Amino acid sequence: MKIYKIDSFTETLFGGNPAAICLIEGENFIPEKLMQNIAMENNLSETAFVLNNGGIFSIRWFTPTTEVPLCGHATLAAAHVLFTHEEVTHDIIELSSKSGRLRVSKRNDLLVLDFPKAKIWQTSFNDMLDCFNFKPLEVWQSKDEYLLVFNDQAEIENAICNLEKAKNIDLLGFIITAKSNTPEIDFVSRYFGPKIGIDEDPVTGSAHTLLVPYWKGVLNKDEFTALQVSKRLGKLWCKASGDRVEIGGKAVTFAVGEILL
Repeated sequence: MKIYKIDSFTETLFGGNPAAICLIEGENFIPEKLMQNIAMENNLSETAFVLNNGGIFSIRWFTPTTEVPLCGHATLAAAHVLFTHEEVTHDIIELSSKSGRLRVSKRNDLLVLDFPKAKIWQTSFNDMLDCFNFKPLEVWQSKDEYLLVFNDQAEIENAICNLEKAKNIDLLGFIITAKSNTPEIDFVSRYFGPKIGIDEDPVTGSAHTLLVPYWKGVLNKDEFTALQVSKRLGKLWCKASGDRVEIGGKAVTFAVGEILL
């Protein structure tokens, strides 16, 4: 099986978020247990499996411990593989997934994801959510994740997550965010998901399906430049578009190889 390792949401190697992309030719995915074992062996935040059924693409995403319903950086990485290494010549790729139909398009020098906008609602802070060394100003959530809004960028950069406690929350993980302190960046964020085997995700495209509707309401604008301030850093261009969110970035190939099964 072909496997690629791609750094997403970056222009340089060893930046952004690494993902493994495994290509499957045929009508069906390989067994779920085997996909989970491959993701465990890769030990990256996400391994994506792309099924190519005669030019019709499907995608599934696995952390080292579980399957997840949506992943932005691995979808961007998959599109980069198909455009760059697998000779897809048109400018738009559509992939079916457990989160519906996804689209990735070439737009100038960016790859742009077209994802469904998450429905978010404000909720109250409680002891279960007290997993950081700073207390959030606001708590929001979707059906999958919590969105904690902090006072400023410094709190996001210096946030320490109690990983053992965070494993016990009722949703998949935490997105933490604040307004940027630099004029060229609108907001910053980080993502923690120890419950699903990701202590901290370097760059999380899918988190921006929550972040964009939140910051649209705060900043009263539709287009954003965002920075995920993990150690690897990741830069994203985002746009609110009705019930969809566009998330743009770049990707770099780190490795090309084969899995021997």
